Amino acid sequence: MRYEQTITAAATQARAWEALAAVTTWPRWTRSIQDVRPLDGGDLALGHRFRIRQPGMPTLVWRVSAVRAGESFTWETRSLGVHTSGYHRLATNPDGTTQITIGVDQTGPLAGLLNVLMGGKTRRFLALEAAGLKAASEE
Repeated sequence: MRYEQTITAAATQARAWEALAAVTTWPRWTRSIQDVRPLDGGDLALGHRFRIRQPGMPTLVWRVSAVRAGESFTWETRSLGVHTSGYHRLATNPDGTTQITIGVDQTGPLAGLLNVLMGGKTRRFLALEAAGLKAASEE
């Protein structure tokens, strides 16, 4: 299953990255995340883990699996029967604005069931996160 949200921010890519990379500040700009606790240091670095609590969902530990500073990062978590990969990408548009793309890929034997149970919430959370990052970038 794949879910994706794209939005344009009237901000530079560098400013959007600054907001995105400050993972522990996310609860300030999106209602989809209640708490972020770094387990290996607060910076967005390969292998670092973050414990994230979201409304109506179990608390999960996400491990950073790829980082391209200033451009993108991916992190992953596993739960019973599902592997989830979350990606965050930034790109500069020709007019100097920034395209923000946030998405989730879910695989595993229970991914289809999770889609039925949580697909709507996942789409709403991605929309909240994209809108929140846009607003945080434009501050």
